[in-house]
Amino acid sequence: MSTIYEKLATVVIEGDSKQASALVQQGLAEGLTAKEILDNGLIVGMGEVGARFKRGDMFVPEVLMSAEAMQAGLQVLRPLLASSGAKLIGKVVLGTVKGDLHDIGKNLVGMMCEGSGFEVIDLGFNVPPERFVDAVKEHKPDVVGLSALLTTTMRAMGYTIKALEEAGLRESVKVMVGGAPVDAEFAQRIGADGYGSNAVAGQELAQQLVGAA
Repeated sequence: MSTIYEKLATVVIEGDSKQASALVQQGLAEGLTAKEILDNGLIVGMGEVGARFKRGDMFVPEVLMSAEAMQAGLQVLRPLLASSGAKLIGKVVLGTVKGDLHDIGKNLVGMMCEGSGFEVIDLGFNVPPERFVDAVKEHKPDVVGLSALLTTTMRAMGYTIKALEEAGLRESVKVMVGGAPVDAEFAQRIGADGYGSNAVAGQELAQQLVGAA
């Protein structure tokens, strides 16, 4: 295995965005493909970050730094991946539901998902049900992720799933939910396909939902 892959995984774990970008460019200059660099460097690094986070050896600020380093590398690779037609493991639409302006957790899920090989469409926060419906029609994702941090906005998750049903789209996508007030029982009650208790769990759930775990 190229030592660049190992170095790249290490700088992602360390959260060094500048080095991540430089190493990706070095790998490309040495003739490695964008997909090889993604799979063997960035994804390996983020996989280790996820494992450390689950063990309690890394914390949210450190994971955010690692995710930003991964994003820096991915920024270089993204146009090359698109032009080469490299197949990613799936497509995820994410958003914080209507009435809720919190998006740190949702952003972290998005970064983790992108770091594991998904294409991520981030709708932002305060997203009404009809916008999720439009995004599913436009992007045809495999998974829709709904986030809420407030107990008062949890019900918007149910409304969003209902809107997907009414639009005849519910059978075409898996829906996962997450956020501080959400639990597995609530997810089941509103008809979601799964619940992620944190960013790593959300990423792993997305992989399970597309059969990539």
